[in-house]
Amino acid sequence: MTEANTRRVAYVTGGSRGIGEAIVRALAADGHHVVAVARNGDRLSALCAEISARGGSAEPAVVDISDGAAVTASVEAVIEKHGRLDVLVNNAGITRDGLFMRMDDKDFDDVINTNLRAAFVACRAASRSMIRARWGRIINIASVSGIIGNAGQVNYSASKAGLIGMTKSIARELAGKQVTANCVAPGFTTTDMTDVLPAPIKDKVKEVIPLRRFGTPAEVAAVVGFLAGDGAAYITGQVVAVDGGMSM
Repeated sequence: MTEANTRRVAYVTGGSRGIGEAIVRALAADGHHVVAVARNGDRLSALCAEISARGGSAEPAVVDISDGAAVTASVEAVIEKHGRLDVLVNNAGITRDGLFMRMDDKDFDDVINTNLRAAFVACRAASRSMIRARWGRIINIASVSGIIGNAGQVNYSASKAGLIGMTKSIARELAGKQVTANCVAPGFTTTDMTDVLPAPIKDKVKEVIPLRRFGTPAEVAAVVGFLAGDGAAYITGQVVAVDGGMSM
C-alpha cells in the first residue's frame, strides 16, 4: 500500500476562503490528504499548490454544492480515486439576509438548499465508505445563529439549526459503525464577510461577546482538526460553539 493510500482523506466544502481555507490548511498540516471543494477553481488551485509546495497533500475539486447530483458524483469520485474517505467537513454556506416578513421564497430556499440539503447529500454519499471502513468523522459547520437565532437571518438560522438536528440524528444512526458526527458552531469570526462591517457595528457586537473579540478562522479550524482525529473517538452528536462565550 502506498503512502497516498495510507493517508486519511478529508473532503472539505467551501474550502477556498475564510474558515474553509483554514480547515483545509489545518487538516493538511495534520497529515491528511485534503480534497478542497468550492466553485472558484483558481483560488482552490492556488491553495492546493501552496500546500503541496510546503510538503502537504491537497487537491482541488470544483463543485457547485447546490447541485446534489454533482456533490454525490464528486464524493464518489474521491472514494473511487483514493479508495477511502475518512473525514467529511461540510463548511460551505451562503447568506441571504433580510427581515422574514419581506423575505421571498427563493432567498429562503437557496439558503436551505446550500447550507442544509447539500450537507445531507454529502453525508449520505460519504457515509457508505466510512461504514465499510468502520471509521469516519463527519463534521458539520453550523453557527451560533443556529443555536440562539439572529434577527434578519430566519433562513440562515433555520438552515444551521436544521444542520444541528441532522447531525445528531446521523450520530445516532452511525455510532454502531464507529463513525462520529459533530457540529462546530462558530460565532463572529474574522473573514471577508465580517471585514466589511462598519467599525461601530463591530464594536457593538463585541459588547455581547464575553471574550470581547471576534474569533479567527484558525481557531475554528483547530477544533475541526481535533474532532477529525483519533483523540475525539468518544465524542459524537455534540455541538462545539467557538464563539467567545456568546451563546452560553
